[in-house]
Amino acid sequence: MATCSSCWVLKQCLIVGFLFVIIVSIIQPVNGCFTSIFSFGDSLTDTGNLLEISLLESNKLPPSAFPPNGRTFFHHPSGRRCDGRLVIDFLAEALGIPFLQPSYTTKVGRLQKFQKGKNFAVAGATALNSSFLQENGIYNRSTNISLGDELNSFKHLLPSLCSSSADCKKLLRNSLIVMGVIGGNDYSHAFREKNNEAARKFVPLVVHTIASAIHELIELGAMTFLVPGNFPIGCSPELLTNYQGSNKDKYDPLTGCLTWLNQFSQHHNELLRTELEKLRNRHPDINIVYADYYNIAMRFYHSPKQFGFKENLKACCGIGGLYNYNSSRSCGYPPLKSSCNDPSSYISWDGIHYTEAANKWLANVVFEDLVKSITCVSH
Repeated sequence: MATCSSCWVLKQCLIVGFLFVIIVSIIQPVNGCFTSIFSFGDSLTDTGNLLEISLLESNKLPPSAFPPNGRTFFHHPSGRRCDGRLVIDFLAEALGIPFLQPSYTTKVGRLQKFQKGKNFAVAGATALNSSFLQENGIYNRSTNISLGDELNSFKHLLPSLCSSSADCKKLLRNSLIVMGVIGGNDYSHAFREKNNEAARKFVPLVVHTIASAIHELIELGAMTFLVPGNFPIGCSPELLTNYQGSNKDKYDPLTGCLTWLNQFSQHHNELLRTELEKLRNRHPDINIVYADYYNIAMRFYHSPKQFGFKENLKACCGIGGLYNYNSSRSCGYPPLKSSCNDPSSYISWDGIHYTEAANKWLANVVFEDLVKSITCVSH
């Protein structure tokens, strides 16, 4: 018994030591690596673009405009679908760069200029363009914006910072490009309106679109990319609710997640990693770092208590059902303006997006991988 007890203590010490190391690495900013960050993606990265677009184009505000979104860090809604900061916010902090502002603004009614970078990610955005999706019977009820539109917005703004092509290349050479997460909305709409097989057919197209966007930015002069894979969507309270009642053999007995949905995420990630390797071979001087969101997040579900989580499959801000999620009563929309007492004890904030606590753990590991994969030098 004494030996077993000693092993347990040693194991706990190793876990604590691991967590301490990655916390220290994230709270000590790494200066000099990048002068700016430009990010693309969907609601997992959006720091306010959908809110700004809604203010410009319609009277209907998104859930991110209402409390309790933003309660933990900003203490008011910030346009983020989270109680606080996103992964992109923690990465900016670690690199000594201010939080990325949304590229849209209501102040002047057009896209803003940027200095330390901008965020082009829009909540609800798809990788594939809306016309193609509609031709295939897929309709996006949130926005018609795609990755291609985000990239076009970036290219439209780029000349406002550069006096010449050479200046633009220098700017991009010293920038970190965060490409994603993107593609999740393509799949979720396909799941809802079609089926698993229909969604699976989109995967090569989504991955190709991501790779094409990276290639286009390389041609413009970008040299360092962080490209996240898909999360374990089978652990999402939203999809667990949508497919509630599935046969028991569809669930992972260790985590309670839906196995077939997680396998879908892994399929996307495998194709993405293959495509990124092709890009590396084609452009050997370019840094392309894959962010393994799937396996990082799965640690939470396998050992939630080790990361401080008490609820791993329930939403903090939600209402009703086994997973505390109801698609018709989104977090922030009246009357759902309350949330759990302690968001840091939950993995999921609103059934779709992660809490600040989960985002911080994700960013810790991603930042560590980024630092290991690149050499920070002044260009």
